[in-house]
Amino acid sequence: MSFDPNKLPPRPELFDFHGVSMIHYFTDNWENVQDFQARPDDILIATYSKSGTTWVSYILDLLYFGHTGRQTSVPIFKRVPFLEIIHPALGSGKDMADNLPTSPRIIKTHYPVQFVPKSFWDQNCRIVYVARNPKDTVVSYFHFGRMNTLEPEPGDWSDYIRRFMDGKMVFGSWYDHVNGWWKKKQTYSNLHYMFYEDLAEDTGREIDKLCSFLGLSRSDEEKKRVTEGVHFDNMKKDKMANYSEVPIFDFKMSPFMRKGKVGDWKNHFSVAQSEQFDEDYNKKMTDVTLQFRTEI
Repeated sequence: MSFDPNKLPPRPELFDFHGVSMIHYFTDNWENVQDFQARPDDILIATYSKSGTTWVSYILDLLYFGHTGRQTSVPIFKRVPFLEIIHPALGSGKDMADNLPTSPRIIKTHYPVQFVPKSFWDQNCRIVYVARNPKDTVVSYFHFGRMNTLEPEPGDWSDYIRRFMDGKMVFGSWYDHVNGWWKKKQTYSNLHYMFYEDLAEDTGREIDKLCSFLGLSRSDEEKKRVTEGVHFDNMKKDKMANYSEVPIFDFKMSPFMRKGKVGDWKNHFSVAQSEQFDEDYNKKMTDVTLQFRTEI
């Protein structure tokens, strides 16, 4: 697949795909992705967009493989491939996952739970799901949409909030996504459901929980090194983590890693927008066992 960064294709349009809003870069390889052959030791990181995917990818990569030459020479999106993507500039995530030299293979997806290839469940793979509160998610997604030519045009902020509430986003409704995965956790024991806000509040504590879930014993010193390595400011400066090498991203509009803060939504939402959003949230989030924090 040839790609000329000076001739970017037009931004894709959203369309309905099996009841979920999608773009063709994530559906063009659908059959191949559905036929993906997972292995029992594969680890799948699942998230809604802009919910800490790269952060957790980096944590798992360091926990398993430590600080090696790969960290300084192979970008994170090649170490932890994005299963469903197919794009001239980025290649096929499925092929990258098939050809990963590591064991275990760490793979990421933004799929809602019903789209995950069957072999992950058949092989009883470990899955780490990361959820982030919707107000910070929509802010982060909006800025991402401005700089990412792979996304549909974001339009203005107030329209964007409305679209988010209506689920007219790539990978569909945030509400369906976080609820669908939460429900799966009740029947699938190899699923670790974690929250971006908890990770921001105490990264070390959440790394301990991940180690426990993954059956990893790491020394306090190793865990401390991972915690420091994945600090937002360190990752933002790291060319192998910050996506600055990706030609489809316009860093003049916004960096890929913008703030990484909990509560930045307060700088974007008006009082009226916040109230309207909360009202909509309360209608859609009926499962009282799933609770989000919009500040820490």
